Amino acid sequence: MRFTSVLCCFIFVVSFFAEGNERDSSAQRMLSQQLALMFVVEPEPRYELAKQRLSQLVASRDDIANIEHEIVEFWTRRHIPIRNPAYKSVKDSYVRAMAIEPSLPSYLQLQNRLRHLQWLSMTVAWTPIEIEGLLRPNKNHSATAEIAKRLWLLGDAAPPLAMPKTPNNYNDALVKSIKSFQRRHGLNPDGIIGPETLKWLNILPSERVSILANNFMLRAEFMAQQSQSFLVVNIPAFELELFNNGRVELASRVIVGKPYRQTPLLSSSISNVVINPSWRVPKTILYNDLLPLVRKDGNYIEKRAFDVFDRNGNQVVKSAEQWRDLAMGPFPFRFVQRPGVNNTLGRYKFYFPNDHSIYLHDTADQKLFQRSNRALSSGCIRVENVEGLANWIAANLVKDKQTWVDRHVDTQKTQWFALNATLDVHLVYWTAWIDKNNLAQFRNDIYQKQLMTAVSGSTKEQINDL
Repeated sequence: MRFTSVLCCFIFVVSFFAEGNERDSSAQRMLSQQLALMFVVEPEPRYELAKQRLSQLVASRDDIANIEHEIVEFWTRRHIPIRNPAYKSVKDSYVRAMAIEPSLPSYLQLQNRLRHLQWLSMTVAWTPIEIEGLLRPNKNHSATAEIAKRLWLLGDAAPPLAMPKTPNNYNDALVKSIKSFQRRHGLNPDGIIGPETLKWLNILPSERVSILANNFMLRAEFMAQQSQSFLVVNIPAFELELFNNGRVELASRVIVGKPYRQTPLLSSSISNVVINPSWRVPKTILYNDLLPLVRKDGNYIEKRAFDVFDRNGNQVVKSAEQWRDLAMGPFPFRFVQRPGVNNTLGRYKFYFPNDHSIYLHDTADQKLFQRSNRALSSGCIRVENVEGLANWIAANLVKDKQTWVDRHVDTQKTQWFALNATLDVHLVYWTAWIDKNNLAQFRNDIYQKQLMTAVSGSTKEQINDL
């Protein structure tokens, strides 16, 4: 009986220490994953050294305490809260490791996605897929089997597609997977494999790690510092979101500036809304876009409802032939487009102070919102769901609501509306994020602000433990 009791105590002690060692090991893996992510975003040698000590199981309690402090300090510098600021009082190493993880909705999904991508980087040969021209549905191509496998590895296809029965046929099931892949990368989901789709299929998993981690951090740091209500325009995504009390109340596709007329990155506040705005044409647009049209057709000015003014503000009236001739040389005039259904700014203009003379506005050319690449403007932001945005601002911020209702009857008269509180607006640049369905979204770096270069060797070593 005594022997049995001693044996039970021995088993309990062994189990207790085994469980403790397992929890310590799990805690150190979690710390290593954080350090690896931190190094991708901020390649500091101390993060690499700390991870090495953890992986070699030579970290003392003091080492681990210092590592935990480094991690907390990293998130604090980015204004991102951790799960439990009182982590030092937690005795269990595993619970303490969880306590210093960032309090971000998609953090665990991010880590899972990064680890999967790194597994691909280490285990799968990611040789470039080459296709001449376009690969259309139901056509045969020798690269089809490799495309199917790659889609499966990236999570856009079911496992059976990795080995299709007709490996060279671009069949309906594979087309469906390509469309899913195209949507995840902001491409036109037409199922046709062209240069853009092929480019994203060939992006190395290690490059995806860098793009996703860095952009996730940019977005997380931004979101952690925002007010209750704000509007954000993500330029590479061609998307606008209106946040109110932590939730998205309105979303819309937008059109942004062309690569050679970029929409700037800035933060400001919408202070006025204009119904039936007139359009004072900027000099750049006048000389580069409108005058070439006037040279071809002097009637263009009247057709598009422009008034012309000299430098003293006096209106100038000329015949079509005279305008065409004047447009051939120096042109000391400015254009103002009258309000109306054909006005370039549409029905609404949302004004916010900035040094670039840009704003949010409506547009008469709605069909452009159907394009996947919507870098089409001269810098201003055109909003597809402009009515929804205007109605939200009217309901929540406009002072004179009755005049707002009255002015909607008249489509010709310009009316400025002051707001009883401003609405913060932020123009940002994120080329990757985790969406509400926990899918990794990627977008083209349309302004070449985040060049997709290969990850350095030291960075790859750090990513290995993500």
